[in-house]
Amino acid sequence: MAQQWSGGPVVSPGAGSGWRKTAGGSKLPELFRRLRMSGVGREQLVFLCIGTDRSSGDAFGPLTGTLLQEAGYARVVGTLDRPCDGDTWGERILELEAMLAAPGCRLVAVDACLGTAASTGLFLMREGPLVPGASLRRGLPPVGDYSIGGIVCENRAHPYTALQTAPLGRVLPMARQVVQAALEIFPAEA
Repeated sequence: MAQQWSGGPVVSPGAGSGWRKTAGGSKLPELFRRLRMSGVGREQLVFLCIGTDRSSGDAFGPLTGTLLQEAGYARVVGTLDRPCDGDTWGERILELEAMLAAPGCRLVAVDACLGTAASTGLFLMREGPLVPGASLRRGLPPVGDYSIGGIVCENRAHPYTALQTAPLGRVLPMARQVVQAALEIFPAEA
């Protein structure tokens, strides 16, 4: 009999919340530095990269997850080959819960989000969870001990269309910035 996800929030016991920042990619290392200062090592990092490979803007999460795997991070859920989206949510969360069972693990949730025209290309960084699919009113639970929302395009009257038309020329460099920030603070092991 297959396990079923409980349907509740996915955060580690004792996960903090409070610090938040909206900034360009050069500030992303601050989030990973906070993780490092809390005693987390590279082997304890778990990434949940939310989104689909069927929408240019919403591909921010799976692109980031794929690049994290290519950079040698072992605990990644949500890639181009195995996205974590509305259709696969329950299955991916079960995978995630298994990864989080190891002592000291902390979850970094990564998802695309919408913002103002002036904030496009920036990142919402937070010590605490994000709510996946909030702009589309998906009703998914909060996830993450830390979170990164990539503002891939402007929020318009039709958020779904906005996500589908975000230029990959913006989204892919943003995904690369997240991975570069992670590598800066948690470099590849020799």
